[in-house]
Amino acid sequence: MIDYIDRYRTEFGVEPICRVLSSAGARIAPSTYYAAKHRPPSARAVRDAQLKVHIQRVYRDNFEVYGADKVWRQLGREGIAVARCTVERLMRELGLRGVVRGRPKTRRTTVPQLAAERPADLVGRQFTATAPNRLWVADLTYVGTWTGFCYAAFVIDVYSRRILGWRCANHLRTDLALDALEMAIWTRQREQDGDQGGDLGGLVHHSDRGVQYLSIRYTERLAEAGAVTSVGSRGDSYDNALAETTIGLFKTEIIARRGPWRSMAQVESALAEWVDWYNHRRLHGTCGDIPPMEYEQHYYQRRAQEDPAA
Repeated sequence: MIDYIDRYRTEFGVEPICRVLSSAGARIAPSTYYAAKHRPPSARAVRDAQLKVHIQRVYRDNFEVYGADKVWRQLGREGIAVARCTVERLMRELGLRGVVRGRPKTRRTTVPQLAAERPADLVGRQFTATAPNRLWVADLTYVGTWTGFCYAAFVIDVYSRRILGWRCANHLRTDLALDALEMAIWTRQREQDGDQGGDLGGLVHHSDRGVQYLSIRYTERLAEAGAVTSVGSRGDSYDNALAETTIGLFKTEIIARRGPWRSMAQVESALAEWVDWYNHRRLHGTCGDIPPMEYEQHYYQRRAQEDPAA
């Protein structure tokens, strides 16, 4: 009723509005209204105002894609104690909501290699790994721009869901996927100097049946790195579901929210920014609601404690 009077007081006046409300059974006197307006805010109102500042900051700093659950978990990581239902209520009051994935693909990026003999499916839709560099998945996607379609390739470590390699191009030739693979290999080799992440012996690299991933240059590079090639047997999205999920996050959290896109250069810049956030700061449910990089660091810390000579 106080909000209602505030909304119409300049047009009708406080006392006439109170008389009409009272005649309708609301029973509010002008003195009650003025007392409520001059009453100091309650402890809950003060706390809500403080929390809203933190909620808006977390939401803004994470590409404005977090829903109540992830905002609540990030606040907990920062030592801000608050109930999840409170975060949900305050986000609703602020008009903030997380993104929802959902638009189906309309452009084809997988051109199957039908003539060549395909490698076996070594994954069988079981996208789990016990350590980094046990299983990588790779896939391609497209983004429409004012200058035509551009394409993005990803290589992801299944253990931590970390994006190890990525690349943008205006074509779907093997070079696109191969450049992303080279970045992934370089990323792990660079980490080898810190005694972690460099050994790719026994790695399984899984992809769909696209010609890019079955090309001679691509498979030879995997063999040179010590990796084994695995290809989905059925040729649908479920056979490479983890890569599809990561691409879905990219399309939902960046492409759908920041478009329209003018050029490939603009998409590439946004992709680089998103990958950095995704790897280092985005809370990932599969990783126990911590970022992929932090999840990998925990693994190497545990391994060092269990075997100091490792």
